[in-house]
Amino acid sequence: MANKIVIQTKRLILRSWIENDLEPFAQLNADERVMEYFPYRLNKEESDQMAKRMQAKIETEGWGCWAVSRLDTQKFIGFIGLNTVDKPTFPLHFAPCTEVGWRLAYESWGRGYATEGAEACLKYAFEILKLAEIVSFTAAQNRRSMAVMRKIGMHYHPAEDFNHPRISEGHWLRRHVLYRLKASEWQKMIIGKKDK
Repeated sequence: MANKIVIQTKRLILRSWIENDLEPFAQLNADERVMEYFPYRLNKEESDQMAKRMQAKIETEGWGCWAVSRLDTQKFIGFIGLNTVDKPTFPLHFAPCTEVGWRLAYESWGRGYATEGAEACLKYAFEILKLAEIVSFTAAQNRRSMAVMRKIGMHYHPAEDFNHPRISEGHWLRRHVLYRLKASEWQKMIIGKKDK
């Protein structure tokens, strides 16, 4: 895995994955607080495979779910990035699409890192990749992630709530919410920020 920096923000580095990321990534994937709104925690092998899949996508596409380090300490804190959702594996009305997502170590919560990194990903998606729309989704109970989605300007429509196809019927996390942001909406937001 090559340590190539792709995006730098005020406090974060979004980059390719390296071998040293695997152990702290496994720790956060085993943390019940981090994984509260996922169906199950990951063991070391599952976590390593996830990181390697994300890196393979970056190597193939040039973008994806990047490993994230703090700029001041270089410490790995999780991932933030963009992921393609295909209809064959995700048979829902909004697929195919590209989602923005994140998963950070518990110790890094509450500092605005997810918002900062996600905003940088939106900029990359709309300015570099020229995508027309980005989505984000999470379990209906996950208020923290929904707060980040709202902070980065995404919009929620209750009519688009859905049952996650990979979560079994009757599971308390099956119901998900969908947030969207179009390139035109993002452009207006950027212009509005510049005018302030």
